[in-house]
Amino acid sequence: MLDVTLLRGGYGALPVLNGITFSAGKGEVVGLLGRNGAGKTTTLRMIAGALRATDGSVRLGGEDITRLSAFRRARAGIAHVPQGRGIFNRLTVHENLDVGTRAKKHRGAAGIPQDVYDYFPILKERSAQVAGTLSGGQQQMLAIGRALCGDPQVLLLDEPSEGIQPNIVQAIAELVPRIARDRGIAVILVEQNLDLALKASDRCLVVEKGRVVHAATPAELADEALLKDLLAI
Repeated sequence: MLDVTLLRGGYGALPVLNGITFSAGKGEVVGLLGRNGAGKTTTLRMIAGALRATDGSVRLGGEDITRLSAFRRARAGIAHVPQGRGIFNRLTVHENLDVGTRAKKHRGAAGIPQDVYDYFPILKERSAQVAGTLSGGQQQMLAIGRALCGDPQVLLLDEPSEGIQPNIVQAIAELVPRIARDRGIAVILVEQNLDLALKASDRCLVVEKGRVVHAATPAELADEALLKDLLAI
């Protein structure tokens, strides 16, 4: 479904990605692991179109989307939940979700998808609440729910556990693979919380200096000593 091939680029004259290559299929959660500065967040931003690649390609369902704008990539099926969540603090929960529906490629079916409320019942309960008054965990649920409202083919999650309480972290770890399977979408997960990453992912890729240097299943990475050696932590 998603194919990233020899992707290169960075910020101005500073290269960050140095030929990163990987793929993700329908219903699969791929975890990107690595130290700070390895290129994980940059990879997500480049897939989403927030950063331009200097070389390489991003293909979605066989279609080359490397040169598309971020808006057109969203319409094509790429949903990005960045660090910090990016919700509209002054809008209500319902209004945030409604904004998410505008990314749909085909807008014939109106309204918030029912499964968003099934995954996150609190969003229906707090539908009229101003988003900025939600707890950090509730805001993260809203950010993911809003992304799903666009019926994406690929969901990019950047540090979903950041700044939220442990019980919500546990819920997200259980929900991410369920969402991938239920909707048949690919999920790319960047996460410093290794417990969450290993629990939610079907496959893990270790990124170093903008390249994938190791690939393994979570079970293979369960050896704490091996994981620390790979991540140099």
